[in-house]
Amino acid sequence: MASSSFLAVSLVVLSVLFFNGVMPMHAASQNDVASTICKKTRNPSFCFDVLKSAGTTDLKGLATFTLNLAHDKTVESRALAQSLASKAIDPKLKERYATCAEQYDNAISDIEDGKVNLGEGDYNGVNTKASAAMTEAGDCLDSFAQPPKDSSALSGNGKTVEDICSIILVIANLLLGRA
Repeated sequence: MASSSFLAVSLVVLSVLFFNGVMPMHAASQNDVASTICKKTRNPSFCFDVLKSAGTTDLKGLATFTLNLAHDKTVESRALAQSLASKAIDPKLKERYATCAEQYDNAISDIEDGKVNLGEGDYNGVNTKASAAMTEAGDCLDSFAQPPKDSSALSGNGKTVEDICSIILVIANLLLGRA
């Protein structure tokens, strides 16, 4: 009799802990989802930081979240490149910044198209557009491989865009596996 009352009390305690959020089951699944995605990205620690702020473990929700994040960062990067192009004295830097602004403009279009693709359930399209945006950001970064170098925040922004797009690629591929 004592063992059955212990079992009943244990179940009550576990239920109270679970329903009061002391033992969130959601946390384990969020870590599992993040681990599945992030280990396949180019920057896993960045990925974990991004996904922990997403507030969802649903793949479509994560795709929406990361597409929005990529869009915001590319818009910021385009504005920075435009500003740097208008202020640069060195003609080579001026040209590179202007080209980067165009590349980020293309990346913005790619990401917006990716959002449409996601809404249509075209996960291959999401993959293609995220890859294109990642290439645009990478091309901007590559243009500064030779002197004169970029000493602004543009290089960091470009790497961040690439890292976010890397997350989108993995999510799109996981969604393709479910389709």
